[in-house]
Amino acid sequence: MNGFATVRVPASSANLGPGFDALALALGLYLECRFQVAERLTIRVSGRDAAEIPADETNLIWKTILDAAQSANRACPPLEIEIRNQIPVGKGLGSSAAARVAALAMADRALELGWSRERVLDEGARREGHPDNVAACVLGSVVASAVGSDGRARAVRLEMPSEIRVAVVAPNYPLATPEMRAVLPSRYSSADAIFNVQRTALLVAALATGNRSAFPAALEDRLHQPYRAAVMPGLEEILALRGPGLLGCALSGAGPSVLVFFEKGAEGSAELVREVFSRKGLCAEVLLLNVEPRGYTIV
Repeated sequence: MNGFATVRVPASSANLGPGFDALALALGLYLECRFQVAERLTIRVSGRDAAEIPADETNLIWKTILDAAQSANRACPPLEIEIRNQIPVGKGLGSSAAARVAALAMADRALELGWSRERVLDEGARREGHPDNVAACVLGSVVASAVGSDGRARAVRLEMPSEIRVAVVAPNYPLATPEMRAVLPSRYSSADAIFNVQRTALLVAALATGNRSAFPAALEDRLHQPYRAAVMPGLEEILALRGPGLLGCALSGAGPSVLVFFEKGAEGSAELVREVFSRKGLCAEVLLLNVEPRGYTIV
């Protein structure tokens, strides 16, 4: 490659209630990386949570680039990388998935690998451990994803209905995904599995058609949110919130951010969530966001 290129990757919110490790949507917050081949590795970081993003060889983006080069049997030259971040780190908004997708897109460009988006999706899902956030980063909008019996990640993109809007309410503390997965049971009853299959199918159909009457029932979940509510203040109360124009709430990924679905004109719905956090003694930020329609871009 000659000169700088820029990759821009959206944040994402996974699960969407019942679609545990399967559904996600892309959000209008971005990780942007400007990069070029250089004589030595240089990483500069600015933007949100910049102090939490390493600027040396331990940086996740750089480590993923090296891993991609190794898997393709290519030697990776040093890069000059300028990272500009808008995505809160450790808040359930797909910061690690965005970093991995950015890195894979950068490796593809710098090493001329010729990877398709489907290949970037599969490579990202293998490294992330689940496909949902990665699929949203790659394809944009709303995605349903799965890892097939052959080990390959696959995803299908839906257009987000214009009648349904989203916001994120992010409290002022991080939660580690491994810790939040540790609170989940190793087995579920058939009744709970059927409950979630029904709601996931209903939610996908509602998002595909724009049918708002399916909410909030379509967001109900028995696989992860009830268990995570035990360690996340206010979550149980937030999931039970109802109000004019409020379609429902869901934990964003492993949390602690909450994804709020609402009808156009009901932007104040997110304040109801912030108020719950406030009553628990927690400060929270309300982010009224667009759903990113395209996924990552590179120019």
